[in-house]
Amino acid sequence: MLCNNTVVTITRAEIEQAQKVWGDGIVEIGSAYAEDGDYVTRAEQQVDTLYAYAQGTVLFKPTKASVQPFRGTRDAALSYFVGGSDAFAEDKGFALQPWTKVRFENTGFVLGEDHGLAMGHYFFTDTSGGETKVEYSFGYVRDADGKLRINLHHSSLPFAP
Repeated sequence: MLCNNTVVTITRAEIEQAQKVWGDGIVEIGSAYAEDGDYVTRAEQQVDTLYAYAQGTVLFKPTKASVQPFRGTRDAALSYFVGGSDAFAEDKGFALQPWTKVRFENTGFVLGEDHGLAMGHYFFTDTSGGETKVEYSFGYVRDADGKLRINLHHSSLPFAP
C-alpha cells in the first residue's frame, strides 16, 4: 500500500494484533450468546470489520464445515460463526461454544507490500478449561483505510492417523 508515496509493508506485529482482535471477537460472540445478548450483531461486526468480503474475494475454509466446506460470501461466513441459515444446515455456530480464550502460536509469516500470511496453530479454550488445537493459515490485505482484512482463512483439526 502506498501512503504519502511510501510503501507500507504489512508487519508481523500488525498480523499479531489482528489475530488478537479476531480471537477476542470469537470470545465476545459466545459471551453475548450465553448472556442472551445480540450475538448475531456482534458476529456481523466480526465479519464486516475483519474479513475482506467488501473488498473482493475471500477464501474461507472453516474447521467444522464438510458439506459446504468453502465460504465465499459474507452470509456464508456469518452462518459458520452463529448458525441459523437454511442454506448451511450443518452450521451449529462455531463461535457460540462459548470459548473463553483464543490464543495463536504462529509458526511462520510471509510479509509483503500488499499481503501478509501467517500459519500455525490456534487454541480455543472452553468453559471447563479444555483446549481445542486447530491448524490455520490466514492471509491479510489492507483496505482503502490501511486496515488489515482477512482474505484467506483456512483451518482444520490436526491429522489423526
